[in-house]
Amino acid sequence: MPSYILRVWVPDRPGALGSVASRIGAVRGDLVGIDILERGGGRAIDELVVELPDESLVDLLISEVSQVDGVDVEDVRMAPEAATDPRLDALETAASLVAHAEVGSLLDALARRSLLDFQSDWVAVVDLDSSSPVVTVGSTPEPTWLGAFVTGSRSSGTSVAESGPDDVAWADMDAAGLVVVLGRKGRPFRARERRQLTALARIVDHRWAELHTRAGRLAHPSALSF
Repeated sequence: MPSYILRVWVPDRPGALGSVASRIGAVRGDLVGIDILERGGGRAIDELVVELPDESLVDLLISEVSQVDGVDVEDVRMAPEAATDPRLDALETAASLVAHAEVGSLLDALARRSLLDFQSDWVAVVDLDSSSPVVTVGSTPEPTWLGAFVTGSRSSGTSVAESGPDDVAWADMDAAGLVVVLGRKGRPFRARERRQLTALARIVDHRWAELHTRAGRLAHPSALSF
């Protein structure tokens, strides 16, 4: 059965999600996953994984769900072929990152895992000193844009979860002097996703510091064996 990810705005009140689930069942769909991306202002933004017996039912699914009072459909897309669990994916990414023994491979892994976990169109790791990318994946914007974006976002005084355009997310790595920036079209980054990116950046920052400390110790004359 084809699976779809349905991003919906739902009233944050008892029974609202149940009404959505009922409409999904009305088109012979099966609700198999729920991920809460954001809550506030009396509404919640959820991503629902729905299995349908036929892809021709997608338009009917959207129509049925949209008829629930106070519910808006923001986005519908095909689910990845391999079954995913955002919470488990985040843990597996964290475990993968801390296992890297070289800075280069660590930063490359951060970019590639972020591209997959956040289903982004592009990822860049930008050096703060030069304002230029050191790692890129996907069709990233021009380096001058990336540098200007990072400089402007960091000087805006707003929190990471709030700053920047909807289709771009970023997080600092202070010890490393780096910033990771993600972009995707048509689907805004929500609060939970931005917090998840911040957590991954913190993990990489700590690992970066460990690797540089170890490299410094190995380079010290006392570490040489004769």
